[in-house]
Amino acid sequence: MAPHRLDRVVARRVAVRAQLLDAHRPTDLRSVVDRLTFLQIDPTAAVAPNADLVAWTRLGAGYRPDDLVRALERERSLFEHRAMIRPMADLGLHRPEMSAWPTDARRRDWLAANAGFHRYVLDALRDAGPRLSRDIEDRSVVPWPSTGWTNNRNVTQMLEFLAARGEIAVAGRAGRQRVWDLAERVYPATAAVPADEARRLRAERLLRSLGVARPTVVGDAGEPAEIEGTTGCWRVDPAALDGTPFAGRTALLSPFDRLVHDRVRARELFDFDYRLEMYVPKARRRWGYFALPVLHHDRLVGKVDATVDRRASVLGVDAIHPDVPLTPELTDAVHGELAALASWSGLRDIRLPAGSA
Repeated sequence: MAPHRLDRVVARRVAVRAQLLDAHRPTDLRSVVDRLTFLQIDPTAAVAPNADLVAWTRLGAGYRPDDLVRALERERSLFEHRAMIRPMADLGLHRPEMSAWPTDARRRDWLAANAGFHRYVLDALRDAGPRLSRDIEDRSVVPWPSTGWTNNRNVTQMLEFLAARGEIAVAGRAGRQRVWDLAERVYPATAAVPADEARRLRAERLLRSLGVARPTVVGDAGEPAEIEGTTGCWRVDPAALDGTPFAGRTALLSPFDRLVHDRVRARELFDFDYRLEMYVPKARRRWGYFALPVLHHDRLVGKVDATVDRRASVLGVDAIHPDVPLTPELTDAVHGELAALASWSGLRDIRLPAGSA
């Protein structure tokens, strides 16, 4: 079929609406995760844990982190797998990938060499119930070799590998520590969707969550598109081209938010230059340790260098880096979102940079 021809304003609005960042906010966490297909888990919490920050950006003040804990640990409507939180209804779409894991010889050989260790972990969980990693004895025959932090972290690696294979699962958390159990006690009985169909459905769901994406990301999902000012082919979710009028809002985004996660796409659609600088030496940072991208309607308009000081109960804003002129309307909107973030975080005060009040 002939490709859709989209100007960049339309493409941006499709992307913003697909990510639930327009003015029509969703009302519950399950619908958010279902639409986004996943929430990424990251231990960095300079402002808030990523999964909570992404959920708050969509749901607003009504969202509480306990909502996520309840969905994961009591309702089991969501599940945690390989640093992603996904809808339990999608489990069958991920079963083929779990069954085929690992696909590389290095991990397969390590598991084979430690078959007895593998059996011991399963038996220990079956007999003793949910366990922290520190409660499981290292019975590896061959240690896990690495030049990084996982070197000789044999219990952790075995648990990660068995979770990737769908044999065990995260049953909950004790603080930041994962509690492990047999998958059959965490996941409902779910048939695996045939692999080819699962890949197709996952690609379609991913495109629906992005609105527009490159074929390298979503394959043949959706329909072909060309976007003004860009080269090459795109794929667009045809349901997003229904002519619904766009209404935008202002939002502070996590650096891991999927609207900006693909930095090339962010430049092509939004003219937005960004990178996460937490691993950049302080003297070389342009925007800050954990700078929050700022969405205003259908444009990414800047970054806010903010961190939470829990002891002082303050949201500290070291800088606001505009990519466009800061009009009074835009300034008020950004300050309003900072106030909303501080309130949701239970903080008493906001420290703004000099001259920005």
